[in-house]
Amino acid sequence: MASTAPTEIRKLVATRASTNFREVVQVVTVPTPEPGDGELLVKNMFLGINASDINNTAGRYFSNAEYPIDTGFEALAEVVSAGPNAVYKPGQALIYLQSGAFCDYKIVKAATVVPLPAPKPEFLPFILSGNTAAISLDKVGEIKSGETVLVTAAAGGTGQIAVQWAKLAGCHVIGTCSSDEKVQFLKELGCDRPVNYTRENLKDVLTKEYPNGIDVIYETVGGDMFDTCVESLAVHGRLIVIGVIESYESKKDYVLPKALANLPSTLLVKSASVRGFFLKQFGSDIGPYMKKQVQYFSEGKLKSFVDKGEGTASGPFIGLEKVADAVEYLYTKKSKGKIIVQM
Repeated sequence: MASTAPTEIRKLVATRASTNFREVVQVVTVPTPEPGDGELLVKNMFLGINASDINNTAGRYFSNAEYPIDTGFEALAEVVSAGPNAVYKPGQALIYLQSGAFCDYKIVKAATVVPLPAPKPEFLPFILSGNTAAISLDKVGEIKSGETVLVTAAAGGTGQIAVQWAKLAGCHVIGTCSSDEKVQFLKELGCDRPVNYTRENLKDVLTKEYPNGIDVIYETVGGDMFDTCVESLAVHGRLIVIGVIESYESKKDYVLPKALANLPSTLLVKSASVRGFFLKQFGSDIGPYMKKQVQYFSEGKLKSFVDKGEGTASGPFIGLEKVADAVEYLYTKKSKGKIIVQM
């Protein structure tokens, strides 16, 4: 059943620029907006947590941002009411990718949402994390059956999909993680060679076990990890830069990896390449790839794991007041799958 909107809604805003998410966010109350032409008023059911939530509060995406700014990027919701020319009916489950998602109700454009068969939280990883993995591996990494693919931070929200997407394409997959528990998790996803980098030296593993190098690398970490990845590229290898999570919490700007000093010669002798990926620039692929993931999930070809923080000291993540806990939890490297907050 569709819900009825209250007269006021709550949202989480950042009051100034900082990488300390908890320090600068607060819940504010505003009048409930009415959906206009082609718009929907939706009630958020689950919010997605991303490493880039800190980049947003730090002002790294909008250098001229005027604070306070809305926070959050993605949510799974249900339609409460629709404006003229908005084709969805109250009660329809959907997912959307839009700035300001950390709220209880929100106005979204009907043309930009993706309808869902049911409001399952397991669908939430697909639109941002999953699309980042699937689209980048296909369109930028150009993965092919039989190739070797390395996924860094493989047990995270986007890593879990990257591992499986590469396996679905017929690739041999290596995945990095930070614990033996995550090694087992990666094996359950089908990862051929999980590497717990707290126990094994990744560079040594790649050198000994993959002497011909790695064809495609899905890199989200930066720093020393980026250096190792560049050095491990195969002839015609492709490294996809998805993020630089190692530096997001830093008050300084991104730290340049050491490998950049020798990057031209390193790539030249291997005819290799380093390629960037930013989901916003692949907007036309978001809907189709989201639907493809939902289909694969429904067919049992793709698994989706969400982490609601049940095992954390502060308990499960429920409500806007728990968003800061969830963001900080992401940086503890203890989560498995996509971190979400239930509303």
